[in-house]
Amino acid sequence: MYERLHAEYGERPLIARRAPMHELISTILSQRTTHQDEEAAYQELLTLGSWDDITLAPTEAVAHAIRRSNYPESKAPRIQATLRAIREQRGGYDLDFLAEWPVKDAMKWLTDLPGVGVKTASLVLLFNYARPVFPVDTHVHRINTRVGTIPRMGEQAAHRALLVLLPPDPPYLYELHVNLLRHGQRVCTWTRPRCPACVLRDRCDAHAIYGNNVPSFSEKPAKS
Repeated sequence: MYERLHAEYGERPLIARRAPMHELISTILSQRTTHQDEEAAYQELLTLGSWDDITLAPTEAVAHAIRRSNYPESKAPRIQATLRAIREQRGGYDLDFLAEWPVKDAMKWLTDLPGVGVKTASLVLLFNYARPVFPVDTHVHRINTRVGTIPRMGEQAAHRALLVLLPPDPPYLYELHVNLLRHGQRVCTWTRPRCPACVLRDRCDAHAIYGNNVPSFSEKPAKS
């Protein structure tokens, strides 16, 4: 899979795309939200002031600022609680200590924050600090389930299952993640995947069963 996606989409060097706090908060905003709306919501959130200002702002004001993101009423208190927890535990918002902590401890610290799950924590650790973790978003999960790398399971379980199969090499993990993301956006989409254009189709369990008519990922497999 890595080799075929590398040939299709090219090399993707591991370079942090944004600052750690930006990555953390934007990933919370990204749930069920397009990248364009996620970034618009993040930029308007910053108009409220510093992280301390955002923490102290009325929750309704935070929700209004991030309204371009879906579910702003639930994300706003989570963001404020996360910021508050970071401030209380670290005395500020510098996350660079995560570069030195053991991966297991860094993952636990992040996932103990309100509103931060395994995917968000993995993105921060891999993208910003080149730690050997593998973020599983909806695209990574969908493709690996269809291909048959993993059986049907939740995204959180898929993080653990896939990491066992992969080398602890951050540049490798990063490239595979971003190329799976691109493949999921362009080819192996949630509904009506473009199987004739897929470089993985001859190794894909779903294609072996359904041919070029792989059903929407939300549909349950046909009973035998």
